[in-house]
Amino acid sequence: MRCTKLSVSGAQHDESLTLAQIIARVTKADFIEFSAVLSGIKEIKQVMADAAKARDFGTRTIVFVDEIHRFNKAQQDAFLPHVEKGNIRLIGATTENPSFEIISALLSRTRVYVLKPLTEEHIITLLRRALSDKERGLGEMGVSVDDDALAKIAAYSSGDARSAYNVLEISAKLAQDRAKTGQAAAITSDLVADALQKRILLYDKSGEEHYNLISALHKSVRNSDVDASLYWLGRMLASGEDALYIARRVVRMAVEDIGLASPQALSITLAARDAYDFLGTPEGELALAQAVAYLALAPKSNAIYTAYGEVQEDVEKTAADPVPLHLRNAPTGLMKAFGYGKGYQYAHDLEAKVADMQCLPDNLRDRRYFHPTDEGFERELRKRMEDIARARQQAKQSDPDS
Repeated sequence: MRCTKLSVSGAQHDESLTLAQIIARVTKADFIEFSAVLSGIKEIKQVMADAAKARDFGTRTIVFVDEIHRFNKAQQDAFLPHVEKGNIRLIGATTENPSFEIISALLSRTRVYVLKPLTEEHIITLLRRALSDKERGLGEMGVSVDDDALAKIAAYSSGDARSAYNVLEISAKLAQDRAKTGQAAAITSDLVADALQKRILLYDKSGEEHYNLISALHKSVRNSDVDASLYWLGRMLASGEDALYIARRVVRMAVEDIGLASPQALSITLAARDAYDFLGTPEGELALAQAVAYLALAPKSNAIYTAYGEVQEDVEKTAADPVPLHLRNAPTGLMKAFGYGKGYQYAHDLEAKVADMQCLPDNLRDRRYFHPTDEGFERELRKRMEDIARARQQAKQSDPDS
């Protein structure tokens, strides 16, 4: 089988390109680089034709496509016959999830490798090496560095060695400038803070990381972890996420995971949305933080979420039985003659305020959807449902026509 190799993660273009070039050199193959941003279907077809001719002379061709997810379906389809025939070995780099961005026919012929971000320990090792290397690094600058400063650079680089090198170089120059005033040529935490223009956070509002972070926030709230919930909220806001998008998702959490265990959760989240809309950044972010903390610490119930899901399933899968006659209004004499409204019992006129009256259609007459938990206010609702059931049973026993 001719396999395409796709590298997917937040890894930078240079790392993927370097790996592809190493593979081409080791396998003694021709190397062609494409950019999905700049190349079109015409260029693809020409390269495929050249690769097919080269294969006739025993030459292998590796095609590297950066940001392959930017190719549309037709462009990705153009690779298929050449991959299957073995005319090319295709190596694609993407920061998106290939399950969503690569066509299934091409993906089924691929082997996916994940290039993970460097750890902070890896970054610190690289930084120390750069400071000591006099040929390719900063060794000639003669600056020292403390552990706290290195840790700060590593943390702020988010696994990107190139950005860490950039911050290190700027910090080293600042240390040299400071040495001219008689101070030690040392990279300290405060110098690193000056060098950092903005923290580099891996984020794409329309990509996979967007969904990863909102998933982390939602699941932290569901798990009643207030600290993690606040962290993921802060991480999303610092990454530039639309705060009103977060507010909408927080409202969703209130109805999906808190429900009637704490009915005020919905009011609090809606108020937080309005507060942010009124105050903006940064003051409004505190309202979102307050709502998230409340949801994380509130009693949890998905009883309404589950109940409504079962209702939707029954609506879709069961016959649409007619509304029972006693629940229908009868504004005309003809409708009364047909039995509309006959047997209806007005609950307010009854002592128990509950009638023994079927309100579901016949095919669902004994169906029960809502099962309140013992969490928070739903405990009271559970007791209320039990009282209603007893009152309905008493009404049934006292009804001579029962």
